[in-house]
Amino acid sequence: MAETRKIKRALVSVFHKDGLEEILRTLHAEGVELLSTGGTQSFIESLGIPCRKVEDVTTYPSILGGRVKTLHPKVFGGILGRRENEGDIAQMQQYEIPAIDLVIVDLYPFEDTVAAGAGEADIIEKIDIGGISLIRAAAKNFRDVIIVPSKAEYQPLLDLLRKQGAQSELADRRWFATRAFGVSSHYDTAIHAWFTKQ
Repeated sequence: MAETRKIKRALVSVFHKDGLEEILRTLHAEGVELLSTGGTQSFIESLGIPCRKVEDVTTYPSILGGRVKTLHPKVFGGILGRRENEGDIAQMQQYEIPAIDLVIVDLYPFEDTVAAGAGEADIIEKIDIGGISLIRAAAKNFRDVIIVPSKAEYQPLLDLLRKQGAQSELADRRWFATRAFGVSSHYDTAIHAWFTKQ
């Protein structure tokens, strides 16, 4: 099994955009297609970098006040599709699901919102659904996909891109996946702790 994976398409959906510009410019220079939503898409385009709307892939707009943007089979199929599984490949072709090789996510700041003394409604809205789902899906399929689960992993990704160009090895992807499950575990633990106190 070939362990090197080229990055041809990346999904970027982040809360914190600082520290992202050089990554985006590097990906663009390497010919990587960028997909994004909402504020992140606007940020990417403000840099003069072309970015495809996720809704152009899914044919659905962002709905329910932004609660549902990326939660769609064409997004998750593109992340979870196994690149060496003939059945997955056939279904991706059948349903016109584009493979997504890199996912960059930075979750809603739940802990910061709680610490700031926000009300319950605001805190609930800072429980990230799409982002945490993207993290888990991409980490699960680490054999094919790189997951950048928080701002803390922006620099390691940039280092990898500078060193190897738009490609990764299995050991790289496993490292990012390990970080990703740490991020998701910490995030859910914080949410559980808040609910426990209510």
